[in-house]
Amino acid sequence: MPDAAFEKIYRQHYAFVWRSVRRLGTPDAELEDVVQEVFVVVHRRLGDFEGRSAITTWLFGIAYRVVRDHRRSAAARAKREALATGGRPPTEPDRKLSRTQAAGVLDDLLAQLDDDQRSVLVMADVVNMTAPEIAELTETKLNTVYSRLRLARQAFETALADYRRTHAGELPWMG
Repeated sequence: MPDAAFEKIYRQHYAFVWRSVRRLGTPDAELEDVVQEVFVVVHRRLGDFEGRSAITTWLFGIAYRVVRDHRRSAAARAKREALATGGRPPTEPDRKLSRTQAAGVLDDLLAQLDDDQRSVLVMADVVNMTAPEIAELTETKLNTVYSRLRLARQAFETALADYRRTHAGELPWMG
């Protein structure tokens, strides 16, 4: 029955995994592939899940590691491509007033954080993981987690204030 258990987890937690992968900084064009990779790992490791933590914590841990590995691969690939092509021009996102665009602004703000700070902020403030859970998951000292979280929150607040200043009056949903 492992396949039935996997199907149930997939149905119940697909949206959670998708949002988590997105908030951890996976580009939209790569989201589906990364989410699929997370569920491949879930399928392979389902028998290892002992229930010592919430299923969402376990899933997030897998998502975190898959995104981290994907990010490393993408950085190496981008470096190789930049050497081969001389780099790519930046793109300018289209900003519209909608819930989807608000999520895009959030992603842009999160992208300003370094990877470690972003990950800790998402785990703490989006997934609602505790600092000890984050420390265990990331194999990081607890004080380092607290420090990264404090710095991430400060950087995020600064980026948000800057964004509000530069977009005053344009975005009624920002309040």
